[in-house]
Amino acid sequence: MSTTTPRLLVTGAGGQFGRRVVELLLDAGTTNLVAASRDTAKLADLVARGAEAVAADFNDAASLDAAFAGIDRLLIVSTDALGEPGLRLRQHQAAVAAAVRAGVSHIVYTSMPNPEPVSPIGFAPDHHQTELALAASGVPHTILRNGWYMENLVASLPHVLATGTWYTSAGTGRVAHVARADAARAAAAALASATGTATHTITGPTAYTTDEIAAIASEVFDRPISVVQVTDEQLAGGLAAAGMPPFVVDLVVSFDANTRAGRIDVVTDVVEGLTGQAPQTLAAFFAANRAAFLPEA
Repeated sequence: MSTTTPRLLVTGAGGQFGRRVVELLLDAGTTNLVAASRDTAKLADLVARGAEAVAADFNDAASLDAAFAGIDRLLIVSTDALGEPGLRLRQHQAAVAAAVRAGVSHIVYTSMPNPEPVSPIGFAPDHHQTELALAASGVPHTILRNGWYMENLVASLPHVLATGTWYTSAGTGRVAHVARADAARAAAAALASATGTATHTITGPTAYTTDEIAAIASEVFDRPISVVQVTDEQLAGGLAAAGMPPFVVDLVVSFDANTRAGRIDVVTDVVEGLTGQAPQTLAAFFAANRAAFLPEA
């Protein structure tokens, strides 16, 4: 009895997350694998390793129809279109609709923890409405609610280490940061073999307060850090005074408000459950990426 190898497609394969998923699947010997991007020139190295490249533009339904034709299992990596209100959601809904038209048998989607309408995070509605679109599609799907990446700390922690002061309005709220590589491993596993319909929250092994994150960083990098709790308004004022654009100010403040409200403090064992390997600890991530956090050292 012969069987046909499922045809897998990863969107956003030119970006950091999608690319890593494709690499992991290639490492595992996956065949019949398609890497999709608006710019297929970015995928040359993946093609050299055995992946097929296709052009897919979430703003062009025809390109999605062409890319998804003949695809059995699809990973929709959430896009980075955050600058124009509503655009990201339209892109995601277009991808789900194209998957339905193509007869895709299973969809995996990268969402965020607790994206319900009460979330302080401005882009949460994009994920919530996309999850609703998946539910309405009738296609079996796996939603991966990826926690905040450890890599996000590279945007703020170097300044904290340089100045010795961390201003935050997160209070005693906790975050279980997860390494992007671990989230990608979970996505690769789900794309390869998940069945039915399920929603999983993807986290690191431990949820920490800002004070605890600061203590870990202080120990790993041998730099003293003082955490100063401020109000959302004070944090916004300080960020604006430092020259951050309003969009970024609002985003950073909303992240702290979300943390303070306890909406990102969940810890799960999903990464290990899907992949058989425990996720990286925050201390180990700091140690392995020392140059990113102390660029002048």
